[in-house]
Amino acid sequence: MFLHNLKYEFLQNIRAKSLILWLILFPIILGTFFKIAFSGIYETTTKFAAVPIAIVEQGSTENFRSVMDSLSEGDDALFTAEYTDEENALKLLEEKKISGILHAVDEQVSITVASAEGDTSVEGIRQTIIKSFAEQYNANRSIIVDTVAHSPEKLGDVVSALSEDLKCNENIPLTNGNHDNMLSYFYNLIAMVALLGSDLGLGIAISSQGNLSAIGARKCCSPTRKIVSIITSLLGCIAVQTVCIIFSISFLAFVLRVDFGTKLPLVYLAGAVGGVLGISFGFVIGSVSRLGISAKGAISTAFTLVCCFFSGLMIGNMKAVVSTYAPWFNTINPAAVISDSLYCLNFYDDYTRFTQKVITMLVMSVIFMLIGFFLTRRRKYASL
Repeated sequence: MFLHNLKYEFLQNIRAKSLILWLILFPIILGTFFKIAFSGIYETTTKFAAVPIAIVEQGSTENFRSVMDSLSEGDDALFTAEYTDEENALKLLEEKKISGILHAVDEQVSITVASAEGDTSVEGIRQTIIKSFAEQYNANRSIIVDTVAHSPEKLGDVVSALSEDLKCNENIPLTNGNHDNMLSYFYNLIAMVALLGSDLGLGIAISSQGNLSAIGARKCCSPTRKIVSIITSLLGCIAVQTVCIIFSISFLAFVLRVDFGTKLPLVYLAGAVGGVLGISFGFVIGSVSRLGISAKGAISTAFTLVCCFFSGLMIGNMKAVVSTYAPWFNTINPAAVISDSLYCLNFYDDYTRFTQKVITMLVMSVIFMLIGFFLTRRRKYASL
């Protein structure tokens, strides 16, 4: 009987139109919009790229050219340099094809840039890099000239020491994860899909109450124990929700090419546990007897939207704002806990924080389910 009930609970849930809309089509549509809107933002605004410059040379500049060649090669190049004349360099700067001009006159370097002092834009930062390089190069040149004039025997040591300082763009990663801050929107999208499973949990409670649905009336008259009926309903919903979560994550990872890192199986696990949390919350809301079906549905939807808002689905830095003024809220916000578990997988090499988040989700799910069982365990009706 248990397996029979579980089978038909699963079949009933996968035929629900709302399930197809919110748990399958919704993540496809919103995830696609996110991908279109955020594609390339990290590369153009956050990730470092070689600074485009023009170089105008006069006189003997062999040492300067050697330094520039070393800084313009490889994957971690500081500059992309174009050697040209003064007129063409000014034209490139005016057309914003370069960030600045380096003038090398007999190994002495000066610069021409277009931005005002204190500009904090991407272009302003690039021009600050050009200025800092020119100042460092001129200072090092003065040291070498002074060494040649007064202590030529120390020239080799001085050149070696200064050569180490020229590693201006060394890559020292703090984590092996994906640094794209737009990834948080996809984390919160998964959290929202998980919490939308509350509609499934809501349906479990409603279908077990004889005064709210015809199916509930039949179940109340059935010889099957109510606890068995509810457990099979929960397991059937969890199975359906897990399938939807796997589908959503797979679509994001393999179709939209969202980089979730190298721990994708654990991303599936976190999403599945988040789905259990969403179902359990819907179950406890649906178990409150004095609320009508419409009121329960409104509370479930509003809860999901509010949690996702404060987790950062609508405004990317909202979770950081909440952490500043009410850090305790992020520890009990289901959407924040789900998205944080995915964040921990991406940025931390160990699994301590991820395990803590998963345990938190499981504890919250158990609490909600126990409350739901308590509210429905001895409910009787005078007539059906």
